[in-house]
Amino acid sequence: LDRTPELLEPLRRAGVVDAGGRGLTVLLDSLVRVVTGEHPMSTPARVALPQPHAVSDDLPGEEGPAFEVMYLLEADDVGTAALKAALEPIGDSLLVVGGDGLWNVHVHVDDVGAAVEAGIRVGRPYRIKVTHFGDQVGRRGGRTTADVRAVVAFAPGEGLAALARQCGAIVVLAGPGNRPATRDVLEAIQSAHAQEVVVLPDDADSVPVAEAAAEFARSGGIRVAVIPTRASVQVLAALAVHDSGRRYEDDVVSMTAAARATRTGGITTAVRESLTSAGVCRPGDVLGLVDGDVVSIGADVGAAAEDLLDRMLTAGGELVTLIIGSSAAPDLGARLSRHLAQTRPEVEVGVHDGGQPHYPLLVGVE
Repeated sequence: LDRTPELLEPLRRAGVVDAGGRGLTVLLDSLVRVVTGEHPMSTPARVALPQPHAVSDDLPGEEGPAFEVMYLLEADDVGTAALKAALEPIGDSLLVVGGDGLWNVHVHVDDVGAAVEAGIRVGRPYRIKVTHFGDQVGRRGGRTTADVRAVVAFAPGEGLAALARQCGAIVVLAGPGNRPATRDVLEAIQSAHAQEVVVLPDDADSVPVAEAAAEFARSGGIRVAVIPTRASVQVLAALAVHDSGRRYEDDVVSMTAAARATRTGGITTAVRESLTSAGVCRPGDVLGLVDGDVVSIGADVGAAAEDLLDRMLTAGGELVTLIIGSSAAPDLGARLSRHLAQTRPEVEVGVHDGGQPHYPLLVGVE
């Protein structure tokens, strides 16, 4: 850790040690204390402190790309793979998210033309937006990033709304049977009085509403990004990594990556007879869903929830978030926590009262 300023020029210029390396030493020291009960002696003797001339995290480094390029792209999966291969060598903070032929592309580059041409070669790019970091910094003046950025989060229940507010978000109540209007979302964006806003919808149907509100807000000079979060657990995952101290585009990338890394599930009750991927369901049947698809049909919420967790963790997972709905049994969270402690003791579990209707349980696996 002491030698990291010798290994990386930006650290030497800023007069600091590597933050990730410092975090690793803290983690290892804590591990030694927990396992042995002894206080380790590995604390570095020369931890450099930031100097007045330190490079700000809010500003692009001297050697970083000069432009942020974002656009929507109509292309197939093969085309997006070729796009990533073309953009990776010429930029950083690359993110290509979407599906079903429509993708959102984000990259930091010095050569804007090359970034756009890479999209043209594989599909049809549109809504192209280019931001010069130097101009962006000039507009901010002396204000901090925290002063100019806000997050608007959709939530289907009061419990989830409270969790989002604890993370500093402005909440728009939404959910099945209570879809927000574009005006509601626009008012939430404008009420933040921020220059930069991130919007987190909570299901696929709410994404177009958020996009429409964002377009209106952008016409008024507000910089708005809509992250296509499709479940409340993805909203919480994105909020958990939100950091207003980062550059706006890096914060959006980090939040998007956290949401994408969260597999989603839920338990609900069928209201009509229907053919699903798990068979025919009838009114009153308990349905287990993973990423929006029905994977099981049962008669008991608790048993169906245990089966759902087993299915979702078959592919692995380190953190399970359980959001308990308004119609769930009072002991559902405790029951599922015991089940995971017995079957997956290595998994960390978080249980929250979401208060959402229609879904006794929402599940996120990271």
